[in-house]
Amino acid sequence: MRVLLIGAGGYVGSAVAERLTADGHEVVALARPGSTRPAVPFERRFGDLKVPASLAAAVTDDIDGVIHAATPTGDARMDAAAITALTAPMHGTIRPFVYTSGVWVLGATGDTPAAEDSRTDPIPLVGYRPAIEEQVLALTDKGIRATVLRPGIVHGRGGGIPAQLVEWARKAGFPRVVGDCDARWPMVHVDDLAELYVRVLTQAPARTIWHGVAEPAVPVRELAAGAGRAAGVRNDVRVWPLEEAAQDLGAQYAQALALDQNVTAENARTRLEWKPRELDAVSDLRVGSYRS
Repeated sequence: MRVLLIGAGGYVGSAVAERLTADGHEVVALARPGSTRPAVPFERRFGDLKVPASLAAAVTDDIDGVIHAATPTGDARMDAAAITALTAPMHGTIRPFVYTSGVWVLGATGDTPAAEDSRTDPIPLVGYRPAIEEQVLALTDKGIRATVLRPGIVHGRGGGIPAQLVEWARKAGFPRVVGDCDARWPMVHVDDLAELYVRVLTQAPARTIWHGVAEPAVPVRELAAGAGRAAGVRNDVRVWPLEEAAQDLGAQYAQALALDQNVTAENARTRLEWKPRELDAVSDLRVGSYRS
């Protein structure tokens, strides 16, 4: 397949691009006009998510599918308009469109694991995202094989939010967690997630939601302790009070990091035969890609 990949230069997108290529697919990367970022080693087409009118020309007849793995703009109307523009050339073609959402749309889950059909209860940082998900799934009625992928907290390759835990420990001299040491995060290795993207692109039925989670509920205390070890800090984990963290990180992002979640991905494991194989998150922090 020739796949237009939005976000090919990003943390997740670059891993997806590598996986697509390894599986024999051809990546076409969407880049912003005038971008000064280093060129990705793929054919590039140009468009800007903040300028929806610039996007449709990138989705030509030789594009077999689209993966949207870029960071949202944060503006609901702009994100919705971008999806409309990207998918307009795909109407009636049954080509796949994979949209990246995230597990934060589920809100605090409690001890009962949240599945793909669980009710959404988004935190403010992603408050408009469920409406975007609905917009994407409704594209099925226009003849597009539309799907939504919700990754957990992504780790691996020394990046993502876990890298922030390491940096916090290094700067403070002790590992710390925002708000609540008893919180849990659903985790996934970036390379396992990349494999799931390809499976959703090539196999998933239309109008479906998939959770990209390898570990449903990893205690943040354990993640922070691993981050401390990666940073060379041996002190005990401490709580970073939510009010203080909000001053440095912003209130909405601090709230997201304090979120307690338990999220299952059994549908991906059973229906798509997805089998995460990479190092678990705590081990990755302690002895893997985050070691100095």
